[in-house]
Amino acid sequence: MQPTRRTAIVATTTTALSALVATNPAHAQGSSAPPAAHWVNTWTAMPQLTEPANLPPVPFTGTSSVLVDTTLRQTLRITTGGRKPRLRFSNAYGDTPLPLTAVTLAFPQDGRAGASAIVAGSSRPVTFAGRRSATVPVGAQLVSDPLDLDLRAASVLTVTTYLATGQPSLALTSHPGSRTTSYLRTGDRTEDQDLLPGATPVDHWYLLSDVEVLAPRATTAVAILGDSLTDGRGSTTNANDRWPDQLYDRLRAHPASASVAILNQAAGGNRVLNDGLGPNVLARLDRDVLSRSGVTRLIVFEGVNDIGTADATPAAQHRVTEDLLAAYGQIVVRAHAQGIRVFGATLLPFGGNTYDDPAGERESSRRAVNSWIRTAGCFDAVLDFDRAVRDPADPRRLLPSLQVGDWLHLNPAGYGVLAATVPAGLLRWSGRRASVVPHRYR
Repeated sequence: MQPTRRTAIVATTTTALSALVATNPAHAQGSSAPPAAHWVNTWTAMPQLTEPANLPPVPFTGTSSVLVDTTLRQTLRITTGGRKPRLRFSNAYGDTPLPLTAVTLAFPQDGRAGASAIVAGSSRPVTFAGRRSATVPVGAQLVSDPLDLDLRAASVLTVTTYLATGQPSLALTSHPGSRTTSYLRTGDRTEDQDLLPGATPVDHWYLLSDVEVLAPRATTAVAILGDSLTDGRGSTTNANDRWPDQLYDRLRAHPASASVAILNQAAGGNRVLNDGLGPNVLARLDRDVLSRSGVTRLIVFEGVNDIGTADATPAAQHRVTEDLLAAYGQIVVRAHAQGIRVFGATLLPFGGNTYDDPAGERESSRRAVNSWIRTAGCFDAVLDFDRAVRDPADPRRLLPSLQVGDWLHLNPAGYGVLAATVPAGLLRWSGRRASVVPHRYR
């Protein structure tokens, strides 16, 4: 029997669709994860609007544009390893499109963070929908095509970006508190093995916000919401010894926890309730945590800047305390709705710092917040960072040997104590996404 006209049309359409799927560049580049693997963020840098003092130095910043005819070389250390890495560029705070002329990915000389040189022969072009150049729209982010590359855990990567026309505005998206050296040089130097001599070093990250890898299903990510204590003020430039870095080094030393990625979503001066250096936590929770790939755990270690910037009066401190507790509850509710467990960390003492007022109003708020974190049962577990680093002889202050001199920020040894306080078992993958775990680890 001859096929009807309708049968022929269906057959022809099916064949055409099959051909389209077979030749789709996205599928050819492996962006569809096989069932045994999924995308996981392995490195993050919280996007911020670059303040004038943190813009690239002259001549890389002009009167109305930035990074014109500029090569930017940056290094970053991922956490968990995986296949087919892809980069994410952010124009979150740009008020003009961000044109990327060329991007390459390589390995730094000697595997060092902050290196100006790359390993010879390791450079690979980064593409976007198969093209070398791309433009990031205003307020948007752009994910690159996956690279055919396997990355080991804790690898240091070099990302070199050339912007021919630059961004025609000074509204540049960056992460100023990189504690990692980047390099700027005029002209297209993306394929140069070394940008020195001749490059200008800066201790900031620009444009980059994420690295993702295709990893086994058991690989998951832990996001950390924090301020300068998590961003690493007081840590060593290019040494990756912030407390999240040291926590990851602990985790990867043991097979049971080696597949946990750590995402540092912190910025100096950040607050839970109000904008400061970067948007407040309640405003950035979706962007920085709920939309990140593979996140199953969240650590909230933030609130000291809310207390410290509120007036040191009983009324103001009572209000900020009540607002903080309500905000923590909102974070937990929103994270639980996505199957993410939330761990609350107690706030560190600041006696001797400028936040410390003579009447002790802010200290009273800090203690009230910590008491609630420990006892209210809102968080799925509690990390008692306060108890770990405070001076037993004077609980209003940090242990002198663990702080950098301002009685607020820790040194690498102090950050090591915080890292050691987090039980590895709390972060291991359980094989399922659940929103309730025992309220312990105090």
